[in-house]
Amino acid sequence: MADVNLTVPTLFYALVGGILPALFWLWFWIQEDKLHPEPRGKILLAFLGGMIAVVLVYPFEKWAYASWGMTTTTLILWAIIEESAKFLMVTITVLRSKAFDEPIDAMEYLITCALGFAALENVLFILNPLLEGHAFQGLITGNMRFIGASLLHVVSSAVLGYCIAREFYRSKAWKIVWGTIGLAVAIALHTVFNMFIIYDNGSKIFIVFSVVWIASLGVLLLFEKTKKLKAE
Repeated sequence: MADVNLTVPTLFYALVGGILPALFWLWFWIQEDKLHPEPRGKILLAFLGGMIAVVLVYPFEKWAYASWGMTTTTLILWAIIEESAKFLMVTITVLRSKAFDEPIDAMEYLITCALGFAALENVLFILNPLLEGHAFQGLITGNMRFIGASLLHVVSSAVLGYCIAREFYRSKAWKIVWGTIGLAVAIALHTVFNMFIIYDNGSKIFIVFSVVWIASLGVLLLFEKTKKLKAE
């Protein structure tokens, strides 16, 4: 029978396996704004905000699953809940502060919040097999989320961040319109990813991950477009 006791080493391995990869991706993406780096305190706030979002969404996602099971409705609701929670937390923590002073900041902070969300989510996914005594499965889970789910969070939030960034110098009405469009696209991307992973029982997982990596290259292009935005 598997040992299901939560020990300090088990928790440590889960934390390292979940958070360190997210910090690596965070370091990678913040290099896009090296000329005007964001305050470390605000980056930390956005990252922690993403982690808090995981706790906030859990009861709602549990309710969705209890109500509809593993159906398309549930997957759509999960995507709506997660993307909305990330957007809410980054808005509360940084987007209304003086630190949000140039278009590219929107992408930086949205991605940072997404990685905070992915970090705690990864810890929980890794912790479960470790508690059941399946260390190898925990290792595989961590690696798969590093190359897949974590980047999915980055891509979806980056798209939303770009939509906010492109309206940085425009009226509040345009900000609302494009913010809504960006959130809708983020939700759609998240839903499609979940559907391919769950409905195909992982049979196309490497194809899906390849698409996510290609989309990540697209995020780099969005960064370049955002850097060229100027006030009229």
